[in-house]
Amino acid sequence: MKIAFIGTHGVGKTTLCYELAAALKREGVHVDIVKEVARLSPLPINQKTSLEAQTWIFFTQMAEEIRSGSQHDVVVCDRSVLDNYAYMMLAFGRQLPIERFMHHWMKSYDLLFKVPFSGHLAADGVRDTDTFFAESIDKLVDKLLDERSLVHERLDPEDRPGWIHRVKDVVLHHPKGQKRLL
Repeated sequence: MKIAFIGTHGVGKTTLCYELAAALKREGVHVDIVKEVARLSPLPINQKTSLEAQTWIFFTQMAEEIRSGSQHDVVVCDRSVLDNYAYMMLAFGRQLPIERFMHHWMKSYDLLFKVPFSGHLAADGVRDTDTFFAESIDKLVDKLLDERSLVHERLDPEDRPGWIHRVKDVVLHHPKGQKRLL
């Protein structure tokens, strides 16, 4: 089973990844987290990125998902290739060969959770704190989801404390989740 938290940076995806993985581990599930690969990029990211950097991030995300999925029953991703493509698209416009591949790869996720942008970003020393930039990414993620009618769960921006409960409920009621957890 592969689960991804999607949305712009600084919205709580990483926290949700760790909370979900911990909850699944307590249930005895062999789970792994694919961390946000942009943080590992040897090239500039955020608004100073290059097409080469975004391509590296895009394909490294897939490589990490393959690696993790070959060794674990459940993979929890702190992003999806759709998010990574949104950053590429904002900086360089549509890259149709990569976009087609992204849409094909999106079929590999069993569950997508869209984490809403609140308009507030905390400085972490890596990700950009420009709210216009973050909001632009968030809108592109929504646009890409809508264009292909990708099934996803939108977390309620008014119920941040309840996000992990909603996520666990959806995972536990998903056919693959029931199979893995029972």
